[in-house]
Amino acid sequence: MDSGETDGILVARVRRGDSRAFDRLVRRHLRTAHAVARAALDNPDDADDVCQEAFIRALERIDDCRNPDRFRAWLMAIVRNTAHNRRDYNRIREAAPLEKAYSAASADDPLADAGRAELRSRLKEAMTHLTELQRRVLVLYDLEGWRHGEIASELGISAGSSRVHLHVARRAMRKRLAGPLAMESP
Repeated sequence: MDSGETDGILVARVRRGDSRAFDRLVRRHLRTAHAVARAALDNPDDADDVCQEAFIRALERIDDCRNPDRFRAWLMAIVRNTAHNRRDYNRIREAAPLEKAYSAASADDPLADAGRAELRSRLKEAMTHLTELQRRVLVLYDLEGWRHGEIASELGISAGSSRVHLHVARRAMRKRLAGPLAMESP
């Protein structure tokens, strides 16, 4: 099955555009990559996704592999980092929905409920003045805890563009939310 080519030789071939060489690297290291991902995650399906993402990242960054003969170690570092990111991502997603947090926190205080309802209303209204892209970046980053790289992949923009849209959206929200409060102050 394996012709005896070292990882260094296969990496050199991948850098020249040989997709079969990368396929050989994947087959050679998939079991180890999956074991590393599985050790960091609870869900085997997540481990599969992490491996796929890590191999894609490795292919995209193959020129960053400084020592091609140590490709395996370089790849496993990518797998570990990707698995840790996925674990953090899953932890954020497992948190209670915001609506439940509101109802649990405010069961005894109708005045606080009214204040939160007004704040939610003002936030929703202020968000209508953002572009769809600004709104999506703001929600994904600030409310759902995504990273700019994840947002970029999801929305088909660059990570830098995600940062710019977030900055513009936050500035617009501050301006909208500060306006009526400033006018009501004595």
